[in-house]
Order: sequence, then C-alpha cells, then structure tokens
Amino acid sequence: MIRRVLFVDDDRAVREALGQTLELAGLRPTLASSYIEAKDHIGPAFEGVVVTDIRMPGKDGFALLDLVQKADPDLPVILLTGEGDVPMAVRAMAGGAFDFLEKPCSGKDLLAVVEKALELRARVMETRLFKREGKRGDAAARILVGHSPVAEELRESARRAARSGAEVLITGAPGAGNSKIAEVIHLLSTHARRPFVKRAAAGLDASALEAGFAQAEGGTLYLDEVADLPQPAQFALIELLETRPATRLIAGTYRDLGAQARAGRFHPDLYWRLEALRLRVPSLSQRPEDIPDLFRHYVATACEQANLAIPEIPPDLSAALMARDWPGNSRALMSEAMRFAMGLGAQTAQAQPLGLNERMASVEKSLLAEALAHAGGNATEAAAALKLPRKTFYDKLARHGLRPEDYRG
Repeated sequence: MIRRVLFVDDDRAVREALGQTLELAGLRPTLASSYIEAKDHIGPAFEGVVVTDIRMPGKDGFALLDLVQKADPDLPVILLTGEGDVPMAVRAMAGGAFDFLEKPCSGKDLLAVVEKALELRARVMETRLFKREGKRGDAAARILVGHSPVAEELRESARRAARSGAEVLITGAPGAGNSKIAEVIHLLSTHARRPFVKRAAAGLDASALEAGFAQAEGGTLYLDEVADLPQPAQFALIELLETRPATRLIAGTYRDLGAQARAGRFHPDLYWRLEALRLRVPSLSQRPEDIPDLFRHYVATACEQANLAIPEIPPDLSAALMARDWPGNSRALMSEAMRFAMGLGAQTAQAQPLGLNERMASVEKSLLAEALAHAGGNATEAAAALKLPRKTFYDKLARHGLRPEDYRG
C-alpha cells in the first residue's frame, strides 16, 4: 500500500501542522520547505504523491510541478493556493496538476484529496510492475517450478493473493514450501520493492511482533508456523493489523488452524481474519509429474552455488524419484538434489531401474492425484473426470495410498 506524501511549504507552522495531520492518518509525510529540498525526492520510483504550496521564495510550486511533469507525468501533484491563486491553480490542472486546495484547508479536505491521489499512484505503480514482470516472466513463473495443472493452479493462486492486498494464510504439509510461496506473493504485489521480513511465530511477544512490523514497514511480514504464536502475542497481532496497515501480513502453518481455534488455542478473530484468504500448497504426492523438473532445478541451483558442472540426470533416476512418496516434500527433494550434485547420491542413483509395470503405476498415481487436486478432493468428480466407476476409482486410490481428504482445501 502506497502511503508516502511529499509535502512542500515554506511556512513552517503550516508544514508541521498538516504534516502531523497526514501522519495521524497513517500516512508517511516527508516535509520540505522549498523546491531545492523537494527536488531530490522526485522521480518515477517515488511511491507517493506531492502536495506543494504555490507561492514560495525562489522556485515556486509551478516550477516543482514542471519538474514532476518532466520526471514522471503520472506522479500526482496537489497544489495549495492562496485566495488570489485559484485561477492560476485551475490553469495548472490543465497543465498536469492532480487537484488544488484553497488555504487554509482543513485536515479532512486535505486527506480526502491525498487518498484519491494515492489510489491513482498505486494503480500506476502496480501497472508498471506487472509490465516489467511480464517482460521477463513474473515471480510465480520464475520461482514456482513445474508444468502440471496443479503447479499452474498454484501459480495462479499466488497471483490472485498478490492482487488482493489482504492478509493470507498459507497451509501445506511439512516441507511443502510455505515460506517460498509467501515470498512469491510479496514479489508479485505492489509491496515488492519494500522489505520481506520472515519471523518464526514460536516465542514471539508483543514487542518482537511490533519490531517485525516496523522492519517490514510498507512491505510484508511472514510469520512461519503461526499456530505456535503465544496467546498474548495473538492479541497484540490483532491490534497491529488495525494500527499498522502499511505492512501486509502473511502467515503459514502445517496444522489445522481451525481445529486450534475451536480448541481455544488460537484466537478465533485472528483465525477468521487469516482464513478469509487461504492458499494451500500441494504436496509432491499431488504432482509427481513435476518431480523431475524440480529435481533438475535444485541440482542446477546446487551446482551453481558450489561452482560445479551440472551432471546429467539419467531417465531411470527421474522415474525412481517419481515413484517415491516424499513425505518431506520439496525440502527432502532439495536435499536429495544437493547430494546428487555433489556426487553423494549413490543410493538413489544406483537404485534398480524401474520396469514397465512400475513406470505405468507411477503414471497412474500421477493421474489420480491430478484429478483429485482439480476436484478439490471430491472423489465423485475426480472419478467422473477420469471416466472410472466409483468402486474402481476407490480401489486404485487404496492401491496407491491416496486419500481424497488430503486434497481438500
């Protein structure tokens, strides 16, 4: 959320009074007394709006408006006018000013115009960000590896969460990569150029939470395993969400947070606030066809970090990896990739090659998991999509150790 305001006025009393009004409204004013002080803040990267008096010694508000128009025509400028300056201000609006206010102006009138200008600036900055990301592939495409429909749905879910701007609850099995998804959401959002701060929820108190919000000001605070957040800190977090809106909260958990709330171990108000936007990270068992892609990606990353040549990955190894259950999910696969990259993965690499039956079973398991994921764990819909009788479908699920409830959000 863009909250910055560059406020320029040579009258110290006006500057400090209206600056305080902006600050009390949760905005982040930068106060300047002249064109010279203000000009260094102006540019396409400025995430805010400009409010400037027209009449100032030296270069005046019109000169500052001209500077803004040359540096970034989409940066809103609000002019403060004296009684005789209104006709000039009207002409200035035709020349690119966003709006004007007649002095003395009330705090209410100032905030109303500033909020409109900030909304416009936020849309401009978001559009620019998406255009830049579109040229090189956005963070979801670059970071979330996999070609399966389940992987593509995960990328789309991250994009939707990023656009919303609301708090997000990320759930998934241990090792599924909750924190990575949180970072992707941050990079896709309008907060991308602000800090991404990660904290383990266990043991946090109110002061540590407040420090985290301050450090992530204007960006994103990620709380890992939020179910472990002590109850006094849960109360503090609810208050911080109300009083520090510039910082976005994303929380991750591997547990059933609803059950924790019903058992009285998690504040229900906080649970429902997080539950409003929930994103579930699929386990590797739900997308086995992505395992070879992920393994290659992790091997390449490990080799780059260790300055090693990337080894060839034999097809038999990829098939063996797909046949494994991976209860540790991406984290376990990453460890396997690191061992392989360093020549230490002998046990996996030397495993007996899979025969045709084993490979066919691996493909069947992948198709069953994909159908369940698409149906949100609804076995009837999944069976219909695969054109299988319900009994045959359930027999196959039992044979591969798949459970519909594991695919429900």
